[in-house]
Amino acid sequence: MEGREVTSTSRIAVINTGGTISCVGTPLSPMTAAQFAEAFQRIVEPILVEQYPDVTFDCITDLHFPESKSGTLDSTNLQPSDWCLISGRILEDYVDYDAWIVLHGTDSMAYTAGALPFLLSSFDADGTGQIVQDKPVVLTGSQVPLFFQATPDEPLTLRFNTDAYQNVCAAVAMALTGVPEVTVAFRGKIMRGARVLKVSANNDDAFHSPNLAPLAIIGIDFAVDEDAVLAGPQSPQVALSNPDVLARARDRMNYIAGRINDCPVVPVPAVPARFTSDGPAFIAKVVDAIVATGAKGLVLESYGEGNFPSGYPDSASDGTIAKALAAATAAGVVIADGTQVLSGTVNATAYASGAWLPEAGAIGIRDMTPISAITKLIVLLAEEGWSGNGWDADAVRRLLPQSLLGEALVDDRIDADSRSSLLPSQTLRSSGGSATLAVDAEYGLALRDAGGKLLWSSHPDGVSQTPVRARATPAGVVLTGRDGSVLWEAGTGENGASGASGLALRERNGTTLVLTSATGEVVGTLYDGR
Repeated sequence: MEGREVTSTSRIAVINTGGTISCVGTPLSPMTAAQFAEAFQRIVEPILVEQYPDVTFDCITDLHFPESKSGTLDSTNLQPSDWCLISGRILEDYVDYDAWIVLHGTDSMAYTAGALPFLLSSFDADGTGQIVQDKPVVLTGSQVPLFFQATPDEPLTLRFNTDAYQNVCAAVAMALTGVPEVTVAFRGKIMRGARVLKVSANNDDAFHSPNLAPLAIIGIDFAVDEDAVLAGPQSPQVALSNPDVLARARDRMNYIAGRINDCPVVPVPAVPARFTSDGPAFIAKVVDAIVATGAKGLVLESYGEGNFPSGYPDSASDGTIAKALAAATAAGVVIADGTQVLSGTVNATAYASGAWLPEAGAIGIRDMTPISAITKLIVLLAEEGWSGNGWDADAVRRLLPQSLLGEALVDDRIDADSRSSLLPSQTLRSSGGSATLAVDAEYGLALRDAGGKLLWSSHPDGVSQTPVRARATPAGVVLTGRDGSVLWEAGTGENGASGASGLALRERNGTTLVLTSATGEVVGTLYDGR
């Protein structure tokens, strides 16, 4: 863990969308953006400036949700176009601020936190960033309001001993790190936005990140796990701060905003429900009805490792449910296979009860949360056809399972076919758990045993610039730096293997790191534990 220095000229924009944190009165009701801004700048800002004297705070008051007379909106009523309003407002003044804090209701905060990363960044059909966020955006909210007002005639006072004030302070601390991610600050934790779930309706510790450790913990000291955060743009040519890139991002946002409400994605949970092997099935009727309403995507909340009832246990593909999903795929609906379990990874090959899903068109999304899958897919569907990236419906299906912004972890291999890559926040792990492969700031690609001992690295003498990702291509495995330069590729080293299109961690007579072909054939061994 390594801390980051606060820049002396930091400007932070505060956007209040609504929610409990900005409610007052009895019963609680939302403040307008202007009312909240006045209270924040009069009561809260002087306290923050005592700790950060060179930091300025601007409250944005011109963001107005059309569904609300007050302009702010309880997050229960947010719809996808409202995500575009928030991200569009960030883009509007992107060059004027160093970071943004978005105050948000907790009901749908995980959805907004999952959508904003993909609204602020864009990728080509291979998953390479073409528009990449390079400044912090931090969401926070609370279970208790930030201010107290006994009667309408009495002045507002700050509730010091509440999660609201503590979460605001945590959001400020994260905003000043410069980490180019959308994160959520809650109860002393800084979590990747595309990873969070709301887990409690009543406790202050309301949000968890079940499949990824927090990026930072607020304690006596505040430090960011530099190995876990996203690297940001690989070159200035794709950075959102670049004026040309920002102009394209605004054009893209306008395009998405006009389409996003017409790209609904609906979760379909696996539940015990009536079916007969030669007749109707309740879940099949649900799928048919959802598709008939115009849904563009389905996210299956499967059992366990991605197991979903087919409607015919002895011959899954002949089941009514399986046929309904196959018909949805044929109609152009994109189907993601996730899990309703709080943590864990989808593995379609583990059980026969899930192995039939790819045949029906379902795409495994590994350990992506259902919320993240829903929001990501909505944005991808809304972006389809935008002239700035040139990809089509097939690209949506390819990009969905990829970990573009750390929303999912790579399991045990990367390959050219899936366009997957290994980011600093990710780890390849052998099936037996004896070894891991990660992108290391000091050694490049680094293979370690279960105890952390370095077994092999692409740069045993150290790498001069921070690696960004390892990508599998048809020509081989490539490790790139922040500026997009190639730091290492398969076939260049003594132990490399020319023509490999994948990296896999396999255990053979000990710990073995192998380079594989597109078909999985081993074409080179980098480490042999025999």
